Amino acid sequence: MSVSRRGFLQILEAGRSRQASGVFLAARGLEAHFAEAQAGGRQRPMTPPGVSEIRISSNENPLGPGKAALDAIVGKFPEAGRYPFNSTPNEGKLTETIAAKFKVKGENIVMGAGSQEILKSGMRAFTSSSKGFVTALPTFENCTGYARKYGVPIEEVRVDSQMKLNVEDMIKAASKPSVGFVFFNNPNNPTATVHGIKTVTDFVTRIHKANPNAVILIDEAYHDYVTDPSYQSAVELAMNTPNVFVARTFSKAYGMAGMRIGYAIGQAATVKPLADLKMPYNVSVFGIAAAIASLNDQKHIDDERARNLKVREFTVKALADMGCQSADSQGNFIFTNIHRPAAELRDACAKQGVMIGRDFPPLEKTHARISLGTMEEMQKAVDVFRSVLKPISTASSGAKR
Repeated sequence: MSVSRRGFLQILEAGRSRQASGVFLAARGLEAHFAEAQAGGRQRPMTPPGVSEIRISSNENPLGPGKAALDAIVGKFPEAGRYPFNSTPNEGKLTETIAAKFKVKGENIVMGAGSQEILKSGMRAFTSSSKGFVTALPTFENCTGYARKYGVPIEEVRVDSQMKLNVEDMIKAASKPSVGFVFFNNPNNPTATVHGIKTVTDFVTRIHKANPNAVILIDEAYHDYVTDPSYQSAVELAMNTPNVFVARTFSKAYGMAGMRIGYAIGQAATVKPLADLKMPYNVSVFGIAAAIASLNDQKHIDDERARNLKVREFTVKALADMGCQSADSQGNFIFTNIHRPAAELRDACAKQGVMIGRDFPPLEKTHARISLGTMEEMQKAVDVFRSVLKPISTASSGAKR
């Protein structure tokens, strides 16, 4: 069935009242979907017939893109038949817009189909069977999966007792001359914790002193959700330091996970290998228009951060009242000690229509990652959590982590 431009707009406008834009463009459940597929589909529980889902499993913005982005998408219908380089604006304009935002040059920016393309290009460019990879455990698995698939030597450094990246042990691991690439997820997914800019700067300085050839990727996918005053983006650090680059995405606060737009930023010589590996036409006509509109709509990001903070505080407190302590969340998700295997909570919640995150070894026997939906969704989800998580006293729960 064909849909006219006007018809599509009507679908979106009607959908915003029931958050259908989140389904179409925020691609709710996309991250979890691919992780489940890689696991052979074994982790995904099924909701009973007739039970509607609240999918809080993939860290998306539940409201989807802002109005400016949606208007930009609809406005590009006449150019849907054009390649991105022939559209107006084209990819070059998007690169210019990002460069202007950070006061850098276009040569410092490399676009990707989501930040996942940036991460994989980094693995291709800076690792090999003789150039190892250092990462955290648990953290976002994209780079780790690549390393295992292609025989890259890997050292996973377990997070510390506060669920933060273990900086000292990661520095020690990355200081070996055989290491070519380091992945530093800040805020870290799935633990939602963050390190301040002083710690990140020290991390980079000490690794480069010991191993100047190592390339460090600082993934800031959840940058817009951070409220910790010690935090600051590492973009300036990357621009002033060789062999460091930052990855960003429009998939989170901007609400465009389904549109696959990300980018790397760093010194020209550092990001050039990523540009050389870039997939042609990796950003769509619609994605270019929506991203430019979003970058010029700071109010949407400010409103989304404020909305998410209220939901985060509500959910963390509700779980704490059940005896489940969460790590200090600086994202749009929380990592909570549920005192039982995540699979048990996941299966029990699915029976009531609440879909939560997958396992994150080595903490899958005690902790679960819960993405944050709308306040209404989380109020319903909390009621479900309360029905399946019996209150645990401090005495019986052991030391808090």
